[in-house]
Amino acid sequence: MSTQSTPHPAAIVTGSSRGIGASVARRLAAEGYGVAINYLARRDSAESVAEDIHKAGGQAIVVQADVSVYEQVEQLVSQTREALGEIRVIVNNAGLSEHRTLEHMSVDDWNRSIGVNLSSAMFTVKAALPSLHTHSWARVINICSLRAMTGSDHGSQYAAAKAGMIGLTKSLALELAPTVTVNAISPGYTRTDMTRGALEKNAEAIYAKIPAGRVAEPDEIAALVAFLASEDAGYITGQTLNANGGIYM
Repeated sequence: MSTQSTPHPAAIVTGSSRGIGASVARRLAAEGYGVAINYLARRDSAESVAEDIHKAGGQAIVVQADVSVYEQVEQLVSQTREALGEIRVIVNNAGLSEHRTLEHMSVDDWNRSIGVNLSSAMFTVKAALPSLHTHSWARVINICSLRAMTGSDHGSQYAAAKAGMIGLTKSLALELAPTVTVNAISPGYTRTDMTRGALEKNAEAIYAKIPAGRVAEPDEIAALVAFLASEDAGYITGQTLNANGGIYM
């Protein structure tokens, strides 16, 4: 990937205190962006990511916000602009995955999942839109999921929200063209806290289903984000890139 020829302003990465989000935050900081590291409850983890970035010579701030609440997203955007400048890149990574069959799912469970996994993406883009439009080009990257395509027998609320994110990605790509590109990445099994339990219990069975014979590392997903966030990716919009080792084709 070539070095971008234009200055790098700010990037927001929601849910970036750990896992894929933390790797994305570090990678975008290494690319020259000032990064807003968003967290809900784990401030110590978010500050650890920021410390990594600062030690490497980058810029980062830590901002607490429940991204399923629009007013808190507005504050996240406002603090980012004040501390780091106008926002060029948004990575909607915040996610909530809970095992619930329909029989045992409450309406609150459903609403919370839709709020965190889908509405938050719309909220972040809406709140940051004036900032995105200050640039000659800007990027929105939505972190989706394999479950958007396959469905789930133990988490319809999560699969439905992530499938909705694909529709949101396509719609915003149409609406915000040509200056703002909007794309999604759908990871398969990735080595994060979210998948630790499943991998500990069923690693052999999971690996057997994946043609690549392994799960993804968070840095591999971050590399895809970095490309889609770059000036080189200006002709790619409305797409969902499946990074799943071949488990779904």
